Amino acid sequence: MFDKLFQAQQKAEEIKKRLDTISVSGEVEGGKIKVISTANKEIKNIIIDPLYFKEADSEELEELLVIAINKALKQAEDISQTEMQAATKDMLGGLGGMFNK
Repeated sequence: MFDKLFQAQQKAEEIKKRLDTISVSGEVEGGKIKVISTANKEIKNIIIDPLYFKEADSEELEELLVIAINKALKQAEDISQTEMQAATKDMLGGLGGMFNK
């Protein structure tokens, strides 16, 4: 039983490492503002088109940044959930053997 729990913990750590290598992005204004994050929800970069930056007022820019960040984090959450669900399904399949099923 402890072996299965150890395997589950190792699998979770593998997933976390894999999520660190997956990039997602959120864009607004046709790509003029782009936020890049890992699937572990760590913001890696924010790119703002220089011409758009010059023309936008700060309130508009702040609102659009929030939208772009939330889009990136939503994509990251979706990927993370998909990975964890797949791992849980695999793990539960393996646990069936513990109960002679």
